[in-house]
Parts: sequence; C-alpha cells; structure tokens
Amino acid sequence: MSRRILAVVSAGLNQPSSSRLLADQLAAAARDELVGRGADVELRVIELREYAHDVVNHLLTGFPPAGLRQALDTVAGADGLIAVTPIFNASYNGLFKAFFDVVDRDALTGRPVLIGATGGTARHSLALEHAVRPMFAYLRSVVMPTAVFAAPEDWSGDRDESALRSRIRRAATELAEEVARRPAATGPADPFALTTSFEELLAGRDPA
Repeated sequence: MSRRILAVVSAGLNQPSSSRLLADQLAAAARDELVGRGADVELRVIELREYAHDVVNHLLTGFPPAGLRQALDTVAGADGLIAVTPIFNASYNGLFKAFFDVVDRDALTGRPVLIGATGGTARHSLALEHAVRPMFAYLRSVVMPTAVFAAPEDWSGDRDESALRSRIRRAATELAEEVARRPAATGPADPFALTTSFEELLAGRDPA
C-alpha cells in the first residue's frame, strides 16, 4: 500500500471558519478517493491564522520561525495540496497570498493542487478563476479543472448543499486521480544534508 500525504491549507480568519469547513470536506473526499485506490493517506492541515505573525516576520526578515518552517516543509513535501481561501474584495485574502509568497518558488512545480474558496455571495466565485488559479499556474502547479466555491446558501441543507457535495466529490476525484498516477513524494530536500562522507571530507576528496 502506497503512502500519500495531502497538505490542506486553510486561510480562514474566524473560528469556526467556513473556509476550514470546506477544506475539511475536500480533504475527506480526496482521502476517501485515494483510499479506494489502495493508498494509505495522511492529511496534514495548516491553519494559516496560526502562522500570521510568523509569515509577516518571514517577509520582513527572510527567515521563517521554526513553526512556519515546518508548515512550509509540509507543503513542499506533500503529494498533493488542497488550498482554500475566503474571498475578500474579489480576490484571495492577504494571509493566503502572503503564505504562498514565502513558499519556495520551486516547491509546487508539478504538484497537483485543488483550489477552493468561500465568500459572502456567489458573485465572488469567479475569483477562483481570475485570482487563485493564475497564482498556482504561476507557481507551475497542476491545478485541478474543478474549483469549488461555497457561498452561505451552499450550507443551507437543501438542493444547494447537494450541489456543493457533488462539486466536492468531482474535484476530489480529479485530485486523487492525479496524485495516484504519480510517484510518491520524497519530501523537501535537506539543504544541510551531507552528500560526502566524513572519510572523504577528512581525506580532502569530493566524489562529485
């Protein structure tokens, strides 16, 4: 059984958060799809509100605190990414953008990404296509065709919620298929790892 890691990033600012709720539902659906394909799945959730100060400090100093470094490594080392943001003023919120500004520029190259968003009105749904998708395309990710937006009426328990569940399943299936057909991620490279043995270092030889 292959082991797969899905990083789940939620940029909701409130508790409880509709963005976190959507992220959890997308993650659960993707996990179920991968398990059905014979994978052992680990979900690693990153609540960006917990790292807000660290993200700003990283932007100012260029050095991530330990907690943020772990979150960045989780994103870089995952087999797939689920990223959900609330929509403010017709775009992703500032915390969402700032976090991905400090992700290593090559960390998401070729990485399957499922994008989602929440907002106070369905009119914000186009922000997924004109703001969120282009950002991940710039990072050279493989963004799933189905993006999932949830407005307040989508949680109402009627036909709208059923339509949301259908979109979640479709998007999760796309992500699972993309993750399953790829080799398992090996995690981010350790910049401090020794590529030369101590014996070779002592002898003054570098096999490279």
